[in-house]
Amino acid sequence: MTIAVTNAGSRNDNGTARADDAPALLQDDGWAEGQTTDAEPVWSIIERELAADIATGRMQAGARLPGEHALAERFGVNRHTVRHALAALAAKGLVQVRAGLGTFVTDLAVDYVLGRRTRFTENLSAAGLRGRHRFIAAEEVKASRPVAAALLLRLGATVLRIVAVGEANERPITLGEHHFAARRFKGLDAAFARTGSISAALKEFGVADFTRQRSAVSARLPGREVARHLNQDTRRPVLLVEGVNIDSAGAPVEFGRTWFAGDLVQLIVDAERA
Repeated sequence: MTIAVTNAGSRNDNGTARADDAPALLQDDGWAEGQTTDAEPVWSIIERELAADIATGRMQAGARLPGEHALAERFGVNRHTVRHALAALAAKGLVQVRAGLGTFVTDLAVDYVLGRRTRFTENLSAAGLRGRHRFIAAEEVKASRPVAAALLLRLGATVLRIVAVGEANERPITLGEHHFAARRFKGLDAAFARTGSISAALKEFGVADFTRQRSAVSARLPGREVARHLNQDTRRPVLLVEGVNIDSAGAPVEFGRTWFAGDLVQLIVDAERA
């Protein structure tokens, strides 16, 4: 496997930063423990609000959450309800409770290994995190020059483009753009949407195993769309990995571009790792 590492000089992919509207907060309606809204427990709603604060960066990694009393006042509930919500966040790995100090946002410093067999879920599992892909979109497009060259196709040939967000403990850390020869892998997008896994989807098309032929790594500033999917500001850099995967016969299977949230992921190159 070939690894190329470059510095893109903090280039912008496109566009400028755009401020997102903050989600509406729960109003102080004097909710008591056990009350629900639309059959959902109040503690669950509070959990989602706090998880959104973490995912969007309003609560940064390592930051201390407000105390139980302050949170109870914010949401208009009692402290027992707040404790329930915090316990649910802790169970998902989003926060850590430190005795005598308070509750802190988990510092997601993921060591992500780029090896011959780079697998998203396995990488995160090794770091003690739950990984999953969230399907965003799929379409057939004409192959650009880099895509055609990587997949050994003619320029303008039809390729299937799949876009997905990779999450660690429900927090987005990657945005992936995956290209496949449309004739060979027609319907792969449906298999991926169903399984949530590129590896599992490829197995349905006869590709039992694939390896990384080459990876190119660069640092840059994200465009608005990349930043939006990663829930980060356009002024925070990302790591872009462009890679080619091949099957056991050496034929190109996939050309991919993956943007990693730069402050959440450390890329480790291990060309010998199977």
